[in-house]
Amino acid sequence: MPDKRAGAQKTIPGAAALLGWYDRHRRQLPWRAKPGVHLDPYRIWLSEIMLQQTTVAAVADYYRKFLARWPSVESLAGAPLDDVLAAWAGLGYYARARNLHKAAKVVAHAHGGAFPRTAEELRALPGIGAYTAGAIAAIAFDAREAAIDANAERVVARLFAVEEPLPGAKKRLRELGQSLVPETRAGDFAQALMDLGATICTPRRPACKNCPWTDDCEASRRGIAELLPKKAGKAVRPLKRGAAFVAQDGKRAILLVRRPEHGLLGGMLEPPLGPWTVNFPSRAEAMLQAPFRSNWIKRAGIVRHGFTHFELEIEVYVAEVGERPKIRIYPSLEGGSKSSSSDSAETISGRGKGRGIHPSPNFSDTARRKNSASPSRGEAKWVPRAKLGDAALPTVMRKIIAHGLDDGGPLFAKQERREVVGAKRRSK
Repeated sequence: MPDKRAGAQKTIPGAAALLGWYDRHRRQLPWRAKPGVHLDPYRIWLSEIMLQQTTVAAVADYYRKFLARWPSVESLAGAPLDDVLAAWAGLGYYARARNLHKAAKVVAHAHGGAFPRTAEELRALPGIGAYTAGAIAAIAFDAREAAIDANAERVVARLFAVEEPLPGAKKRLRELGQSLVPETRAGDFAQALMDLGATICTPRRPACKNCPWTDDCEASRRGIAELLPKKAGKAVRPLKRGAAFVAQDGKRAILLVRRPEHGLLGGMLEPPLGPWTVNFPSRAEAMLQAPFRSNWIKRAGIVRHGFTHFELEIEVYVAEVGERPKIRIYPSLEGGSKSSSSDSAETISGRGKGRGIHPSPNFSDTARRKNSASPSRGEAKWVPRAKLGDAALPTVMRKIIAHGLDDGGPLFAKQERREVVGAKRRSK
């Protein structure tokens, strides 16, 4: 039966209709427990972090592989961060992986392996915001918490005909969503709301006739369901350009450097890069940005990649060297160059032969202030081509390396889709 709750502007639809629909039509997902079964909170947390800003289809394989490799929060907490980042490569938004690792350590060490049970306590963990905390609390512990993701936002906006544009409407939608949560089966209700938005109350052509709440939906009554939720106009994403340097030594190992832990693609590996600015560097400028002097050859074509707030185009220079040369690192806006501290066999540490990392010359303070992207770097490695698939390389860097070493053979276990303009394309 419909009821009224504080803060609502109209009769609140009863949860029974949605839960009945969910019992008949629930999606089968790798992280979803069978009816009547309580899933390990670790698995729910892992899936929710992976699903942030990523589709269900993209996450499924990653989720299975993560669980096979790290079946418990304790095992994940004990894993090297590099291994976690490498396993995450391709999912994007890499701060999630770093926070995943940090949160695992907190749960394993500070909480004895037991996840906090309330949304408030869960929000204290790295990488957990309001939605994720609500989802974990509801699904894992049946707490009466709203889990308002993009699908649920759409359902609630239409149900109450909220015409205020996103993101300004988020707070109101969350409050309205909370008013819908029943006293029991809160976890099932949270997942039902997600499923309804994903399968019935879709962005385009919602199947209102099949919706268990169609008689209660104000937007459907007004004939404006497909117009909601409204969104503020998107700003045009700026275009940045730069150069990348793909170097291969006589042992078929590729030079990679590590990005700073904080910031874009933090802690991940990449081939050496110049700054990302409005224009591509001239050849003379690119040679000053290169990690060492060599006969650098520019590949035909451009590698393109889209980030959340900007588009990127990269020209790729390649070089082959017999012996590993002395490396210089191009400074950046985020800071100056750093020396490599690692002494592993694959790190450019000199090994007593006079080789090491040196800052690039001819880079003024003025130029550093104008530089807008390429970070200072510390650790540098020569990684064998056969091991590139296991390296913590984000998708954009895999594209760049694949373009630079385009010799007809796959470089990674799962060949990355490349967007290269004016150059030969390799089919997937």
